[in-house]
Amino acid sequence: MGFNETDAFLQLVNQLKSYSNIPEDLVSSLGYYNMSINLLSQQDKFSKPMPWIGLYVASASVLCILAMVADLIHGFRNRKLWFPNKYFSLNAASLSVIAVAMKLPVDLSSVMPGVVDKSAKYASMAFMCTMMANLLPSLATMDNKSLVSNIIGLGILVITLVVNICIQMGTGLLPKLVHQVSPGAFYVANLLFLLMIHTCLALAIPTSKMALEEMYEEVYDHFLMDKQREILNVEKLKQHVRNCWIMAETGSPRFMAAFSFTSSASGVICLSIILLTCSYMRDLIYHLRDYKSDYRWSMVVILMVQLFGVLSASIAPLCRCLAALSNNFSESLNDSTTIGVSNFYWINTLDDLKKTSTPYPFHASKYKIIVHILKIPILNICVRIQMLVVSVCKFLIIFPVIFVICVSFCLRCLVRIMPKRSELTTVTTDEPNQTEETEDPTLFVLRIDYYVEPRETTVKRITQSLNRLIQKVQKKQPNNLTTLIRVSRGFEGVGNYENNHIPSLMPREYLDCWSLPLITLTTIAISLPNIQKNMVDRLLRGVSEGLAYVALVEESLHAMDDVDSVRVKEEARRLWLEVVKDHKWLENKLASPDPTTDSAAQVLHYWKNAAIYHISHENSANSMYRITETILRFYNTSIYHISHEDLFARLSSMISDILAACLTNLPRVIVMKCHTSETEKREASVHDAAQLLAETIEIISILQARALPESLALDDLPFIDKWRESLNPNP
Repeated sequence: MGFNETDAFLQLVNQLKSYSNIPEDLVSSLGYYNMSINLLSQQDKFSKPMPWIGLYVASASVLCILAMVADLIHGFRNRKLWFPNKYFSLNAASLSVIAVAMKLPVDLSSVMPGVVDKSAKYASMAFMCTMMANLLPSLATMDNKSLVSNIIGLGILVITLVVNICIQMGTGLLPKLVHQVSPGAFYVANLLFLLMIHTCLALAIPTSKMALEEMYEEVYDHFLMDKQREILNVEKLKQHVRNCWIMAETGSPRFMAAFSFTSSASGVICLSIILLTCSYMRDLIYHLRDYKSDYRWSMVVILMVQLFGVLSASIAPLCRCLAALSNNFSESLNDSTTIGVSNFYWINTLDDLKKTSTPYPFHASKYKIIVHILKIPILNICVRIQMLVVSVCKFLIIFPVIFVICVSFCLRCLVRIMPKRSELTTVTTDEPNQTEETEDPTLFVLRIDYYVEPRETTVKRITQSLNRLIQKVQKKQPNNLTTLIRVSRGFEGVGNYENNHIPSLMPREYLDCWSLPLITLTTIAISLPNIQKNMVDRLLRGVSEGLAYVALVEESLHAMDDVDSVRVKEEARRLWLEVVKDHKWLENKLASPDPTTDSAAQVLHYWKNAAIYHISHENSANSMYRITETILRFYNTSIYHISHEDLFARLSSMISDILAACLTNLPRVIVMKCHTSETEKREASVHDAAQLLAETIEIISILQARALPESLALDDLPFIDKWRESLNPNP
């Protein structure tokens, strides 16, 4: 009833009062209805924005779906069928969005009598279950503090959701659907069990991380530590990167969590939810217009979005379950010692809590005694609950195990029916992977229990992902740098670009690095007049590509770790940006003022005088002064007769020699990038090492054909001054 109708009702009551034959009791009784009618009118007014709130709920659901689908696509693209959580993970932001998407199940005030209304509430519960199953592996990426806070946040959300659902089931707000089925209790049980699974896995993660880290260090020290003391060829580098790639993948806590019993059980739960959801989706087709709540038409939008989310978001947990089953799950189920082995990391955190002292928030000794007495029994109960959850998870995966066994049996029957076809397929798939490998890749698989041991197919899939990355990146090799390296025939330019007898412009010690002479020599070369533009551009592009790897060598091998050396690198970086972008060197234009008359000697003297003028820039000016003076002394009087082209060729040769000498350190950089002590950064570091190998594989092959100076030790390779001493001991 609208506002106008309310006014009309009041006017009618007042009019009745004017009649003498109307009983006063009747008139006063009608007046009592005024407040109720007014409240109904206000309720209609307040319910108008409810459809837009429904769209807000649907939008939050869409965000969650997009994040889960993005993880799904990322897993398929990278052949990671354990689908690591890259976009949809458990954190404060995701919990906030999920809380918005779960508004319908926690809404106790809105009456929802329509079929669509009730079905939307059930769809929200199913959607919550699938989201929790997708969030499970993300626990492995958190530290202990984040684990505690996120599990508490998830627990508060789930318990609030369960309590509200139970209230609605008890009051009849969630009755049976059109097919006389009430799935509320089923969803409540799954929500609580998934919360217990999350808690159990969170308790197991700290111990499992330590176990994986100890295993990683043991395998690395035994098989790979000596590689840091060698200069590996391309084939051995590939093998080393492959081994570290396998260790990083299988030693990842995310891999462990995705292949755990708990993750597989969540996949089984998702399958049961899909079956139940599909059972009432069939009937909903005929009742899509049956919505009677204040949310009105937005209930249909919420229902369709969240049902789609249930179907799409269940793919990743199901695939994780099947992938885990393919990794010796059947053997572990038959092994009676598996649970005993599992106890170590499932209950170790709780055992540690028994032994550690608890900080008490109060000072009364009697309360401390009570807590101390209750602590051990409570933790013992938690341990038993923990192992009960693990046992239930193992029981749940019996059903998909039977399914996998049946599928395997059918496939074997097909292989027997078509033997020739299968043999042909085997030959064609195995042939490209036959490489000269001296080490068994399964030696580098890290596992802390029987059930997380990948089979050969999984190890093969991991190595294939590495091969695909290398093949993809190989198409983007630095061709200009490679061409520049080919110009070099040795490393003589490292000893010739600068004479140690030339004094520095400043009394302080002159600091040198790989990048500074490269920038100085390139500045002189591109400032020479009458040089073809394509040659100058090719040199610039080659040096630009090379400086990126030079910086990587200096940072990775700690060639310049002290404060002064870092300052020199920063100065060289700023100087190169000025040369490339502004075509200047310390505010001096690179173009010759008179290209028709300036000889090579005049250009060198120009830069020598510019270095003296800019003496405040100590290292840049010193580098320019010493290099120009070295070249002038080398040519002596003949410098006035040398052509620009000849000087450009000599400078280019020096540049290529310095680049070649610096980049001989690339194999060591790749080996060092393969190993990092931080578990969370290990996968990314090995990925960077593989990408670096793919980018520079041709350069490494070129440089490995050259003989290094005999007097140069392996530890001296990252230092340019050691190269100069070795190549030119008596300048």
